[in-house]
Amino acid sequence: MPIFVQNEDDARSVREDGFADVRVLNENTEFEGTRLIRTAGQHGSDAMMQSPLGALLGKVSGVVFQRPGYKRVYVAGDTVWNPHVESALQRHQPDVVVLNAGYARVVGFEGSIIMGKEDVERAYRFAPKATVIASHLEAVNHGMLTRKELRAFIAEKGLDPERARVPEDGERYHF
Repeated sequence: MPIFVQNEDDARSVREDGFADVRVLNENTEFEGTRLIRTAGQHGSDAMMQSPLGALLGKVSGVVFQRPGYKRVYVAGDTVWNPHVESALQRHQPDVVVLNAGYARVVGFEGSIIMGKEDVERAYRFAPKATVIASHLEAVNHGMLTRKELRAFIAEKGLDPERARVPEDGERYHF
């Protein structure tokens, strides 16, 4: 099974760790009949990325999965809502959008390093034909958003829980 990375520097580093099948993900990456398209993201606010923290947060990517006969899926990755996310949604028109939505925070900085409940609503409204799946909840100690809180928010905002989904650990969806 290959390991996909963002660039040649990452590929070189991963190969040095002993992995042989390392591939750079780009616009035309294909794997066993599925097209993988790397999208841009940003792992925190502009202020965070311009601070010393930015180097630690690093560059992030999302991925769009396209395969004939299947739903188009966009996994946004460890990003906050920004023009990169909007562009990916507009350009790729996914049927399913997976957001890391645990609202993870870093002490001493305003805002989060991944999306939160408002971003789930934003994606729901921005991509009105897509199912939005909120993941990466209750997964890290600096994640502030719980499943219970997000489900209550979804109900409060009148979002269809079949389109705005909050899975339990291990829960699977088939589209």
